[in-house]
Amino acid sequence: LAAVTGTGVGGCITRADVEHAAVRRAPTPPPREPATPRLLVSPRAQRLARERGIDISTIPGSGPGGAITGADVEKASAPGVKATSPQPVDAAPRSQAQVAKRGPIVQLMERSNREVPHYYLGTDIDMSGALAWLAAENAKRPVTERILYAALLLKATAMAVHDVPEVNGYWIDGAFQPSGAVNLGAAISIRSGGLVAPAIADAGNKPLDQLMHELTDLVQRARAGRLRASEMTTGTITVTNLGEQGVSYVFGVIYPPQVALVGFGRITERPWAANGMIGARPIITATLAGDHRASDGHRGGRFLAAISRLLQKPEHL
Repeated sequence: LAAVTGTGVGGCITRADVEHAAVRRAPTPPPREPATPRLLVSPRAQRLARERGIDISTIPGSGPGGAITGADVEKASAPGVKATSPQPVDAAPRSQAQVAKRGPIVQLMERSNREVPHYYLGTDIDMSGALAWLAAENAKRPVTERILYAALLLKATAMAVHDVPEVNGYWIDGAFQPSGAVNLGAAISIRSGGLVAPAIADAGNKPLDQLMHELTDLVQRARAGRLRASEMTTGTITVTNLGEQGVSYVFGVIYPPQVALVGFGRITERPWAANGMIGARPIITATLAGDHRASDGHRGGRFLAAISRLLQKPEHL
């Protein structure tokens, strides 16, 4: 108040004097950064860019207000045509190490899409019994020895192979070569980039404790770059589980020369009818990508049905 000049009777400081002083002493706000212009993109353009692996921010728009249309994406993805918009200055280029790590899986997936006639099936599985059993089982164990439901999915897949052996083996030299053992590949993403699918040998005959231990060990060694060559080459069928990433279902690409890949999404509560009653149940969607040269939809359907049946009796896994 000592710094405020009063304008009232006898130099009295009034409310207006204080408000005036406050306005005069208020700091000048910093200049606002110019707003980043909103990128206008049509739904069709978004879909095409996603399917063709194009960074949509690099495509000049020809629509109203500079909007990017489907025609713009098609033009940009045509052979010999490059997007004209420059990359942002601060966009970090992918390191050579990241590119090198993705190289083998890229080549394998290109070969699979080119050579393997895929067919796809999916089914919803009620996991209420499996999760209830797992919760009761884990309550008896110390934290370090508890089992994740991923181990149930792996074991059920490995055991279901015995009902439909046509999904377990290799397509080599124009013929299917079945495998007696179920060496279950587990798709693992590497934090620095890339994907690997090391195998758990003879997974169908291992107890859940051992399966859980080997899965944890594989994930740790895969991300530390310490996998053995034999683990990368002996898989006979692969499982990919993207439930932790919030994916509802996944239709994967087969790892040749294997002939099948099983995918699991996240467990979600959905309406489910059982015994004439409808209620909310924890449901997971299991999918199968099959090689039509080695099996067909009928056999693939039996395989998914076997996985579902086994998960209804987790105490037998």
